[in-house]
Amino acid sequence: MKNGPLPGVYRIDPDASRIRFRMRAFFGLFPIKGTFSVAHGSIAVAEPESASTVEAVIPVDSFSSGHAQRDRHVRSADYLDSALHPEIRFHGAEVQRAEGAEGEVTLLGELTVRGVTRPAALTLEEVIADGPRLSVRAMTVVDRYAFGVTNAKGMTGRRLRIALDVVAVR
Repeated sequence: MKNGPLPGVYRIDPDASRIRFRMRAFFGLFPIKGTFSVAHGSIAVAEPESASTVEAVIPVDSFSSGHAQRDRHVRSADYLDSALHPEIRFHGAEVQRAEGAEGEVTLLGELTVRGVTRPAALTLEEVIADGPRLSVRAMTVVDRYAFGVTNAKGMTGRRLRIALDVVAVR
């Protein structure tokens, strides 16, 4: 990333990082918003930037929508099944930049939910390097059906919009 972070390994700061989601429920009439936390992970900034990688582990039990009954249900076997699959994992393996120095930057990788791994692409909206601190804002859309989370079709939205605010330190 031009004028971006120095090469090296940055450890994700769980206390400063947050994953937010937004989806539609009740046949698209109502928005549901919530968060996940990041348990741990790393960002390995490489030269060239295309070889940079990311590892992140998200505890399923950190799912929070502000409604305790719904949160328990989403963590249950009906949806994310935290008893059998306590973690969501992301492995970012390649950074791609669109044409031009200021082109859109995408992190390609794999997302694992409920033991199912699928390709994932995060759009990096902002990367700020401040000495040993790295702040990243990214967006993606996840199709829950692709991971076998198909309960309540129609009643609960298929796609989740995910916003990530990640802070990592060297």
